[in-house]
Amino acid sequence: MINKGDLVSVLDEDQSGIVVAIDQTEVTIETEDGFLLKYQLRELLKTGDTSELKQAATISSISAALLDKQGTVKRSFVKEKKSKKEEFILEVDLHIEKLVPSFRGMSNHDILTLQVDTARGQVEFAIRNKIPRVVFIHGIGEGVLKLELDYLFARYPEVIFEDANYQKYGLGATQVYIKQNPNR
Repeated sequence: MINKGDLVSVLDEDQSGIVVAIDQTEVTIETEDGFLLKYQLRELLKTGDTSELKQAATISSISAALLDKQGTVKRSFVKEKKSKKEEFILEVDLHIEKLVPSFRGMSNHDILTLQVDTARGQVEFAIRNKIPRVVFIHGIGEGVLKLELDYLFARYPEVIFEDANYQKYGLGATQVYIKQNPNR
């Protein structure tokens, strides 16, 4: 216990003095040079009384001080490998209402030509940009568009195609795999 008039030392500084005032947890000391300095009670140690010195140097307080001195520990990050499910898949919806704002006045032949031309452009885009998979959503209908797409995809030697995942797309979608040729 520190009282008025006791000689004290500051724990983390090379400073000592005589206690001139105590206000709850704040203590005012007068240094040898005549300066009045305020410290928290826990920052001071009564000089000449070795029992407080022994108490301040317990193992738990030393380990607590060491923990305070340690900086933050750097964390290492390991880059995770993406699974095939997270792989980018280009989806192209060939329904005519998705391709043009209004298809009034277009014949069935015009609609089919636009859909096939869109599919051709997307396949060539995927080949140029090395996109491994493209799903073309064409719907079920009468099967005319699907037959035209099969004919189109068969003309590309680097393309393998099959029906797309039934659970995700139903019966009206074709999935195209593009073989990646490193010589291109």
